[in-house]
Amino acid sequence: MALRERLAAAAAVPIIDTHIHLFDTTRPQGVPWPDKEDSVLYRPALPARYRRVTERLGVVGAIVIECSPWVEDNQWVLDVAAKDRIIAGTIGNLEPGRAEFPSQLERFQRNPLFRGIRYGNLWGRDLGPELKKPDFISGLKMLAKAGLVLDTANPTPALMADVVRLTDRVPELRIIIDHLPELDVLAVNLSELGKRPQVYVKVSGVLRRVSGRVPLDSGFYRDRLDRIWDIFGPNRLMYGSDWPNSDPLGSYPQVLKVAADYFHAKGTDAAARCFWKNSIEAYHWVKRDSRQPGPL
Repeated sequence: MALRERLAAAAAVPIIDTHIHLFDTTRPQGVPWPDKEDSVLYRPALPARYRRVTERLGVVGAIVIECSPWVEDNQWVLDVAAKDRIIAGTIGNLEPGRAEFPSQLERFQRNPLFRGIRYGNLWGRDLGPELKKPDFISGLKMLAKAGLVLDTANPTPALMADVVRLTDRVPELRIIIDHLPELDVLAVNLSELGKRPQVYVKVSGVLRRVSGRVPLDSGFYRDRLDRIWDIFGPNRLMYGSDWPNSDPLGSYPQVLKVAADYFHAKGTDAAARCFWKNSIEAYHWVKRDSRQPGPL
């Protein structure tokens, strides 16, 4: 049986993909990412294409994560998302320390699809120095008061330490760590983050190239995933594909299979939590389609 058919047969648990990117390389203004020289990624990534690559795989919804520092691209993503009910929420790009942040946040949070912002090792930004600035902390408190979340970007040991400090400064803010499997979690002390119930982790960015090839057997990644599971448990992990940024490493079914093999081996209840239940608690996303599971 082909991989897609095997995944479809096992898709009794609905899937909310908590990490995809949308962009349109044909726009007159272009896009800040991906680069034009990237022959794999540089083509439109829009909901219709996402529906095609996830067809019959059990994916019923997705959260769009920013891939542009342009403020008006927050609105562009919201406009695109409004036209397709598979999009359950968006994470935008705003800078909490800027004078215009309160008005920008007030503008975008009027749209129920806007679920928060991303800030981390991206677009030349560094969370650590910003945590020393009162205006930045004030902005994050506004984010928390609005019931929105902060996604991080591109994990490093320093960023993990910064997230601990952030939870001390703004304990009411829900924080979602993107792509934690990219980090050598066996060499980083994550135990303090494991004690913070407002911190969620995405099982995204799992595949990696080793000696010129990408292992597609879920067993290859088990030690690293076990370490994350042992620290954060089944109630704070979420599936994310990182589509289409994942395409250079594997097809969507191949990316999903690694996560599905791991989660389902933990039992149906654990798979349900990691594939959709935890995403509701983390993002408070909007149910827009009858196939999408309702709030807990």
